[in-house]
Amino acid sequence: MRATTIHAPFDMRVEDVPDPVVQQPTDAVVRVLRACICGSDLWAYRGEAARQPGQRIGHEFLGLVEETGSEVTGVRRGDLVVAPFMWSDGTCDYCREGLTTSCVHGGFWGSVGYDGGQGEAVRVPHADGTLVRLPEEAASDDHLLSALLTLSDVMGTGHHAALGAGARPGATVAVVGDGAVGLCAVLAAKRLGAERIIALGRHQVRTDIARRFGATDVVAERGEAAVEAVRELTRGQGAHAVVEAVGTEQSMRTAVNIARDGGAIGFVGVPHGSGTGLDLGVMFDRNIALRGGVAPVRAYIPELLPDVLDGTIDPSPVFDMTVGLEGVPDGYKAMDERTALKVLVTN
Repeated sequence: MRATTIHAPFDMRVEDVPDPVVQQPTDAVVRVLRACICGSDLWAYRGEAARQPGQRIGHEFLGLVEETGSEVTGVRRGDLVVAPFMWSDGTCDYCREGLTTSCVHGGFWGSVGYDGGQGEAVRVPHADGTLVRLPEEAASDDHLLSALLTLSDVMGTGHHAALGAGARPGATVAVVGDGAVGLCAVLAAKRLGAERIIALGRHQVRTDIARRFGATDVVAERGEAAVEAVRELTRGQGAHAVVEAVGTEQSMRTAVNIARDGGAIGFVGVPHGSGTGLDLGVMFDRNIALRGGVAPVRAYIPELLPDVLDGTIDPSPVFDMTVGLEGVPDGYKAMDERTALKVLVTN
């Protein structure tokens, strides 16, 4: 089959690789219908996250079950399924507590020796704990498939950030970052009832999506100017709930400085380039809470899925470029150059 591999910084290839097969009785093989490129994939693309030459890549996909191991009971051949960005057994203590990303038998797509989502098919370990069945009629609805694909990562991650920040009815929420996760955090905050949502971003195409998703205000400034703008919008107090969806030192510093005393920050931006870290004294003095981390999206899919299916939320506008599998390298280039927000990959 064909699959995306990474060989060096900026060297993405679509190559022939062995077809996946069931190796364990708990495995399934899924034929990929839709995948996508994540902003976090760009750290490997740019050489800022180490990868072995020829390693597979991609962690967001949905598709049709082709084969199952003898112990798989939750899905069967022909089922349309979505996979969260990490696999998990669904039975360990962490999984039962909803922290599927800490599963003792879990792992990440594209790890050495495992399939990545940006390919024609994927071997799925612990299929019963990992895969979520979707209505079969969705397979013929391109728009709905795009919306459902966001449940594999960005919509669930945005939801995780909004929950960590404490988005709730009546709250003012500020979102630092205008990538796909930040935009989905806007949508999640709106879904959770936030009264005012301030999106921080300087790219109009993206902030237009933020407004479509429920943002009431947009702040294009950065650094101290952004802090002043948010405080001016909030009578000098800052936001009750702040989402940090970038992962840099500057973005976290901005998040702290625009948080209201007694507020909280939900952080989901993959940390990179952080030097001095956070000033815990500032957070201590102002009673600012910090929650977040790797989003256990598998735990959120059952809650978010009905709202996607009935159209209550539609995260699909985060995809603004579509390529076939052979066009994945072009998709990486477009996202790296910021000419695309998030690239959808069709098989």
